[in-house]
Amino acid sequence: LLTHGTDYTVTDLFTIAEGQKRNEFTMVNSLPENYVAPIFYDTDFKVIQVWSEFVFNECDNRILKQVALDKYDLYLLCNTDLPWVADELREYPDLKTREELFHYYQQILIDQDVPWVLIKGVEEERLSIAVDAVNAIL
Repeated sequence: LLTHGTDYTVTDLFTIAEGQKRNEFTMVNSLPENYVAPIFYDTDFKVIQVWSEFVFNECDNRILKQVALDKYDLYLLCNTDLPWVADELREYPDLKTREELFHYYQQILIDQDVPWVLIKGVEEERLSIAVDAVNAIL
């Protein structure tokens, strides 16, 4: 998106998803054999699914298949309770749309029965919730 801008199509989302999966594969395969610390990703195929369905009202079947295959240990779902901070990759600054997207993400996590925790509050509280959740699965 930094290279091509935010004028993307539903087809572009699969290309973005493939790049994400390639980056994950490269990262995991570059780690030392005895690496045991957590790895954090800021996006995955579920995120691409949400964007595809939210923006285009459809989703490539290849994305949905990968969503079903991916198994991560924990999702950290950030609430919309902090003020909006703009950057070149963020869309939808209005709270109503952000809350709508939040509920969409939350419902996917619930429906797919994956481990997740809600991150909310001020900075210190958010960090504490995240650290406690990660420590609980280590």
